Amino acid sequence: MSRAHRGPHAGSDRTDGRRTGLANALLAGVAATLARELVSSLDMAVRGRPYSDTHERMVRRIADGTHVSVGTEKPARHRLTGLGFLLGFANGVLTVTAFALLTGRRRPPLPAAAALVGAGGMLVADAPMAALGVASPRRWGAQGWFEDGLPYVAYSLVAVTTLDRLERARARR
Repeated sequence: MSRAHRGPHAGSDRTDGRRTGLANALLAGVAATLARELVSSLDMAVRGRPYSDTHERMVRRIADGTHVSVGTEKPARHRLTGLGFLLGFANGVLTVTAFALLTGRRRPPLPAAAALVGAGGMLVADAPMAALGVASPRRWGAQGWFEDGLPYVAYSLVAVTTLDRLERARARR
């Protein structure tokens, strides 16, 4: 039975639509962030490059700056690793979610949307690291930008195609 036939709750269609939009945005963010991490891990496996600890160093800088202890020695290293991963994952999910909620149903064409999401994702990740002195994007060179950018290409493409697919399915209901 459609919600319109349920009587007094018919006004909650708008609320349900917002919840569905938020759920779609979060799902697209998770899928995109997973794609980013998979491409990055594949790059490490293929080229034999080490894992980047920039998120961990960022968490350390934030903890030190706010005088929050993460513990000592081995437990602290493990906490920093876990918190660094969570920070990177949260940045990825929330960037796509913010894009989806800000653009709503007036999203730009997929190529433009992908460019915005990819650039936004890199900005959200790299600007705080640069501001905290953890990374120096100005000194990366072409190879460094390629290494940072390639996972964000996958991230942005998965984000916008997932959003598009979820919104099309929502519109068909």
